[in-house]
Amino acid sequence: DKHRTANRCSGEEIDGLEEKLSQCRRDLEAVDNRLHRAELSPEARRSLEKEKNSLMNKVSNYEKELKLLRQENRKNMLLSVAIFILLTLIYIYWTM
Repeated sequence: DKHRTANRCSGEEIDGLEEKLSQCRRDLEAVDNRLHRAELSPEARRSLEKEKNSLMNKVSNYEKELKLLRQENRKNMLLSVAIFILLTLIYIYWTM
């Protein structure tokens, strides 16, 4: 059914985003470690700072996207529960 497919897609999207977020955080940690080395040239330091900013923006965007997907998932679940309750009440009413 369409609703279950939508929920499954959201779940897969959430898993995929969580993996991307995790990878970005690992990359960010690696860049941070390289930045703390004293022997970096000014160009290398600027390049790493630029990479760090880019990764921080990605992390922020992934976190926002995950938050929205989770909210959508919660709404879909509540809608499913409401429909189930409604159908149950209709069934009980018609079988009495």
